[in-house]
Amino acid sequence: MNRRDFLAASAATAAAAQTAGQRLPIRKGIYWSMLPSKLSVEERFALAKECGFQSVECPTMDEPSQVEAVLAASRKTGLPVHSVMNRDHWKFPLSSGDPAVVEKCVHGIETSIRNAKAWGAETILLVPAVVNPDTSYRDAWDRSTAQIRKLIPLARENKVIIGIEEVWNKFLLSPLEMAQYVDQFGSPWVRAYLDVGNMVLFGYPQDWIRTLGKRIVKVHLKDFGWRTYTIPGDPPQKKRVPEFVNLREGEIDWKAVHKALLEVGYKGDATVELRGGDAEYLKEVSRRVDLILEGA
Repeated sequence: MNRRDFLAASAATAAAAQTAGQRLPIRKGIYWSMLPSKLSVEERFALAKECGFQSVECPTMDEPSQVEAVLAASRKTGLPVHSVMNRDHWKFPLSSGDPAVVEKCVHGIETSIRNAKAWGAETILLVPAVVNPDTSYRDAWDRSTAQIRKLIPLARENKVIIGIEEVWNKFLLSPLEMAQYVDQFGSPWVRAYLDVGNMVLFGYPQDWIRTLGKRIVKVHLKDFGWRTYTIPGDPPQKKRVPEFVNLREGEIDWKAVHKALLEVGYKGDATVELRGGDAEYLKEVSRRVDLILEGA
């Protein structure tokens, strides 16, 4: 190793050591469905706070009584609702060729925006399109783009950002495409909602983070890996199956994710979106999120 290589390697090692112990300025969020459904709205918020979470992401809610209950629980516990996960965008996508299906999705998005306004949330999550045998990639792009353009004035009026999420919808399969999709709107009210686990089958979270940079408005945390199962038989066979796993037990390089988030200066919420469970389980999830945010 020559002197130049030695100095470069030393600088890289020092930088890694410096960022490893630097906690990211990110709030720990939890998705609503992870909290036991048998509890009241207020009890669910109280449990989230007890387990160390600092914000909640809620689903779209139609009933005024539900909206009021969430608002009251948020105020009483001091735990903010930071985002609303839009409903119906899978079953009734904006990319459908059926106007009635699109109308139902648009209604859900409008309701999500109004929920966010009522709760003081900054963002709604939107899966913008679904590519399937009946909807081509081009149609998914053009149809969803046209509908989102129509929704921007409502988002602007209510000061709520539409966060576009990448997911297993056969659409927006690279960070370059996601960046292009978001940029085409030329609006601060349309940004990227990054799910760290959703792209592991076809990419690397740290690459997506660096490519999307300041476009990222919110982050979902989940882990993804492969489990080996034994199939009975003579002889027995082993099968590797991809699935979501506990945080820090999958294939995601969390230190690389930590470093990338630090580099792009992300300061929003990071919401865990995992299976639900009791207080003991949720406290363990919260502990694992702390390790991720600390770069451990």
